[in-house]
Amino acid sequence: MNKEELDRLLLEAHDRNDHAALIRYYTIAADEQEGAGDIDAACFYLTHAFVFALEAGAPEANALNARLAAHDRAHRLDF
Repeated sequence: MNKEELDRLLLEAHDRNDHAALIRYYTIAADEQEGAGDIDAACFYLTHAFVFALEAGAPEANALNARLAAHDRAHRLDF
């Protein structure tokens, strides 16, 4: 997915307050940045995905927290 399309999808998901889509698109953005070797940018997106997952009570919160903890950006939480 190209950056422009992902940005558009993120904005649309924000407009709809669609937490599931926000979690999915922020995770995709994180994956892309991590693949490109930009860990700071990846963790920025992971943090957003994690916060939306927490707000929604989504099961993805556990894996997102683990990824942030692996990069020393968060403490590992028990879910």
